[in-house]
Amino acid sequence: MRIVVIGASGTLGQAVVAELGSRHEIVAVGRSSGDIRIDMTDQESIRAGFGQIGRFDALVATTGKVKFAPLDQMDDAAYRIGLNDKLMGQVNLVLMGMRTISDGGSFTLTSGVLSHDPVRAGSSASMVNGAIDAFVMAAAIELPRGLRINVVSPSLLEESLGAYGPFFPGHEPVPGARVARAYAKSVEGGLSGKVIKVL
Repeated sequence: MRIVVIGASGTLGQAVVAELGSRHEIVAVGRSSGDIRIDMTDQESIRAGFGQIGRFDALVATTGKVKFAPLDQMDDAAYRIGLNDKLMGQVNLVLMGMRTISDGGSFTLTSGVLSHDPVRAGSSASMVNGAIDAFVMAAAIELPRGLRINVVSPSLLEESLGAYGPFFPGHEPVPGARVARAYAKSVEGGLSGKVIKVL
């Protein structure tokens, strides 16, 4: 298969590329690195990126920004970081990618544990992750041409403990390689409309 990995150079993206790259052709995509450059907050950038990519069989999105801050420090602009990037960025990848993905292809998005196990300062991440999960379940029943869609919802990655560990007290981290196998399950299996949790 020809698999597009959005965020291929990130911590999670690298694990996914390592898992799938030995069996499939990988098109590495990033905001500032990779075979193709796409800014998920810019619809024209997404459209142009798909024009460069051409036909593909699966898309995996492993990136998306949200704001971590106490609730009383959040405002409209702070919430819109996650809404415009992680949520609508991934939604637009699906909407625009539907035009060039092969029949029977699949989309795999990324949410996270905070959709159902919140932490302090994580209200934006919880909101965005929950919306992505709901979008995937609803989109699955309308996708044409035998297309599939799933979302991987991982706990904190072991490799990200240094950056995000203080936000996740008491959470059991998971190795990136184990999370990457959940993406392989989505891409290479037959599931659709599922939230694949890795805890």
